[in-house]
Amino acid sequence: MSHESSSKPMYEQIFEALRDQIISRKYGPGERIPSEKELGEAYNVSRITSKKALEMLTQHGYIVRQPGRGSFVSEHFGSEGAAPAAAAQGGAKPRRSQDQPLIGLVMTDFGDSYGTGLIYGMEEASRQHDGYLVLRRSLGVIASEEEAIRGLLELGVDGLIIFPAQGEYFNAEILKLVIGQYPFVLLDRHLKGVSASSISTNNAAAAKRMIEYLFELGHTRISLLSTPPQDTTAIEERIEGFIQAHAESGIVADRSLWMERITATLPAAFVPENKEKEKEHIKKHLREHPEITALFAMEYNIAQLAYEAARESGLRVPEDVSIVCFDSPDYAGEPLFTHMRQKQEEMGRLAFENVLKLRNGESVPNKMLLDAELVIGSSTGPVRKE
Repeated sequence: MSHESSSKPMYEQIFEALRDQIISRKYGPGERIPSEKELGEAYNVSRITSKKALEMLTQHGYIVRQPGRGSFVSEHFGSEGAAPAAAAQGGAKPRRSQDQPLIGLVMTDFGDSYGTGLIYGMEEASRQHDGYLVLRRSLGVIASEEEAIRGLLELGVDGLIIFPAQGEYFNAEILKLVIGQYPFVLLDRHLKGVSASSISTNNAAAAKRMIEYLFELGHTRISLLSTPPQDTTAIEERIEGFIQAHAESGIVADRSLWMERITATLPAAFVPENKEKEKEHIKKHLREHPEITALFAMEYNIAQLAYEAARESGLRVPEDVSIVCFDSPDYAGEPLFTHMRQKQEEMGRLAFENVLKLRNGESVPNKMLLDAELVIGSSTGPVRKE
């Protein structure tokens, strides 16, 4: 091993060794190459090191990695022995074209009820614009959110899409982006009094429509179930819509029926033990307020907890109590909650496209609001007869 070779990181040495073996046809097109574990044992390195070497081979087009099967020499490594473009450049890492934008995405978490559609819309937009999307989850932890933003900036992304953690304050890294006029878009929340582009559902109008639907069914004793609303604009706006619907209908919004401190569904706390404790709190609330005929949950996971709590309390849904929420997977089984369906894919697409516009010096709306659709499920019915 030459001095020049030994001074290189081990993952680069492994990459070059395997690259040369592929070029020399020790491994032909479609043939399996050693695994992370096998490379680790052969070179006496950690699996992290061998994994990085395989990732470099993938990036340069020499191999294709198939989860659960292994890594195989790319079939595009032609029969005439033509190497990928990277090999023709002596193994130099190809530089990403400026016409291929790399956009970073930081979000708390995602699931079937909310989040996956957002990512789908962004990824589709990235394909249409010949770009790429890099995702990091914060799990609702401000420190993780700050670290993710810093890391993506160091990676050299051309812009950011941020779905901020719930909490009292925006993190300092977001404020730095505002001051530095960096191209970024907020999802689901907006900065009060600060010029930063945001895209979200018209939460107030959506909540108002859902409560009006409950009024149409005869419900007037409605309990609001929410995570702490302080300085989380999406929740604040949904509460605003809840109150507005009551005011316009001349019905008193009884705050004694509300539960505003539900925390078990927050990303960092969404574990079985916390969910069971929260269910007990909801059961106690239902026992103390037998006048409640409907539950308005801020999100699907809260609605699911409320449904289980009601059933375990001997209440039938929807005969004894109706439940509504924001978002609900269509294939979740019983019940399909009556819910407001947000236009997630459109939000994701617009977020990606607006970041590109900001990157190119174009102006975008400071605040975009999308309408949501009321979907009637099996969790609502006419108010119970006394």
